[in-house]
Amino acid sequence: MTGSPPLIVGLGEALYDLLPAGPALGGAPLNAAVQSHQLGNNAVVASRIGDDALGQTLLDDLAGRGMDTSFIQRDPDAPTGTVEITLRDGEPEYEIIGDTAWNRLAWDESLADLAKRCDAVCFGTLGQRLEPARSTIQKFVAAASQTVRLFDLNLRQDYFSAELLEAGCRAASIVKMNEAELATVAPLLGLGQLEEIRQLIEHFDLDLFVLTRGKLGTELHTADSVTIGQPAKFATEPDADSVGAGDACCAAILHGAVRRWSLQQTADLANRLGAFVASRQGATPELPAELLPSGKN
Repeated sequence: MTGSPPLIVGLGEALYDLLPAGPALGGAPLNAAVQSHQLGNNAVVASRIGDDALGQTLLDDLAGRGMDTSFIQRDPDAPTGTVEITLRDGEPEYEIIGDTAWNRLAWDESLADLAKRCDAVCFGTLGQRLEPARSTIQKFVAAASQTVRLFDLNLRQDYFSAELLEAGCRAASIVKMNEAELATVAPLLGLGQLEEIRQLIEHFDLDLFVLTRGKLGTELHTADSVTIGQPAKFATEPDADSVGAGDACCAAILHGAVRRWSLQQTADLANRLGAFVASRQGATPELPAELLPSGKN
């Protein structure tokens, strides 16, 4: 590519995961943006944090990675979000703390301008659990209607509804979910038990449907094709967890979409990034040079 790198927005929750080994940056849109930045994109987080020490630490962490933090709002009253994570055989279980700052993400001129300028946006269900964040996210995605719009479900606890899922799928050009989420979503959206993916693509006029299958990797579905990524495996570090593996996959999908890569190239990168993050501790480890696309193109 020539010129400026694509502008990719992680829209929604920015928080800290409270892991057994200690706090780590978290929130699916933030994780996807961090990995998109490592891939060579101009990736930013659009969220809201508390005017507290934890929020300042979050800003300092992102700035230390070379990321623009000007689209992260500060809230004078609500604290920076946190999620308690426990691990069972390396698989995370989440307990999301109640009313925190990212629920209060406010629509303003800065976000309106960002929505018009961005090349892609990633959003999910958790960031929309409460107002005003829900309306803000929906306004942003509507204003970014000419861009790549990736709805990465990330179903957590009971913070979703059929109405929210329907609206997200309808607003998106790409929908991503895992196998368990597909089983949950299909009946909520009134889909039959067979060919749920085809029905989703047709009903919501999607450009792409992304199915993640854990260790089996990533499948990319269009109306007339299925692309399966090449398997990838990395040596696992002690205390590794799978937190953020799906978000790394999301970053790869966004990277391929804004660069008009082939589906095979995109699926292969998604598998490599997801497998690497799952072999490390925390959601946003530094990516080794051999994982990065050649020339970051």
